[in-house]
Amino acid sequence: MFLGRSVFINATGTFFPNAPVDNTQVENVLGVINGRPSRSMNIVLSSNQIKTRHYAIHPQSRTSTHSNADIATLAIQDLMQRNPGLSLSEVKLLCSGTSSADLFFPSHGQMIQGQLKDLACEVITTSGVCCSSMAAMKTAYLSVLAGDAPAALVTGSETASKFMRAEFFESETEAKVEELKKNPALAFEHDFLRWMLSDGAGALYLSEKPNEQGISLKINWIEGRSYANEEPVCMMAGGSRGDDGVITPWKDLRLTGDDKAKKFALNVRQDIRQLKEMIALYSVEKPLSEIKKKRGLRPGDYQWFLPHYSSHYFREILFNALTRIDMQIPYDRWFTALYEKGNIGSASILVFLDELLKQKKLEPGQKILGYIPESSRFSVYYFELEVV
Repeated sequence: MFLGRSVFINATGTFFPNAPVDNTQVENVLGVINGRPSRSMNIVLSSNQIKTRHYAIHPQSRTSTHSNADIATLAIQDLMQRNPGLSLSEVKLLCSGTSSADLFFPSHGQMIQGQLKDLACEVITTSGVCCSSMAAMKTAYLSVLAGDAPAALVTGSETASKFMRAEFFESETEAKVEELKKNPALAFEHDFLRWMLSDGAGALYLSEKPNEQGISLKINWIEGRSYANEEPVCMMAGGSRGDDGVITPWKDLRLTGDDKAKKFALNVRQDIRQLKEMIALYSVEKPLSEIKKKRGLRPGDYQWFLPHYSSHYFREILFNALTRIDMQIPYDRWFTALYEKGNIGSASILVFLDELLKQKKLEPGQKILGYIPESSRFSVYYFELEVV
């Protein structure tokens, strides 16, 4: 199928709103809950080991400085400014992924296109969490591969800080803090997620031709798997889950008498016990074993491994899972921007690619393996790129 055709990443771009926020400033920017400094923050930061991140809110007033569409647009503009030989007129498809769109509708992608007056093209928006940008990338990849579009833009962008402001949260209970000390994995639950997530955007330019000068990244394949048929919801926003496991969507909460559920319906929350028990199985062992057999993968083939783990806590868990299926890649071949840029959800993997190109000297023939898990209902994407 599509014999003789290939798809290349010709350029990357990023945007990060406002100045970097270090660990001493995080609570000042996001706000103190009920006038009491957080007792869990330092425990969480020690577990995730993120040093700096960016927020699209004013550091004093917590008012918005950028919308999600703004930062995605600015990532595209960064890409175009750094690569003057590329043209928006060649782009016939914009694919945009996010978990935090500014509006329910119009679509996120159309709000981005609305800020790029020279971009006349088809627009597709993919939803979800971290995998949404990969669904966008695969859609763009297949469109270019099929000859439907000579070039396409892909974006992943998040403004998680808008949900993480103090006004959205209750104060911590002593029981939660004590439990967190005993089990750092609990750092992902409900209000603890506010010390994890941050803002930013990445963009890719895909086309059917490699760059005439400099390197390109040929997309050899992109594989996605979802296990929503096997596992219940693990991470969610926009509703409430009862003790019986039944989820009430935000549109129906107004008909219930649960005022707390109504108040916190938009908060992001995670079942960390389910995550800890299932993430290795459903993001590595089951899918990568299948892909490894299908594609004939060998760990020694990869010069670089780009893993989107959400916290340093999961680094060893990932390494051990890879070892169990004989896909162990040495740590010195791992590359991440988590510690400097934070966990940016759908934007993370695009940012990793951009930073890899900036920081490392890539040579033709080298291969890159990407890993992008999503715990909301357990899905994952893998990709293989080759330097040409």
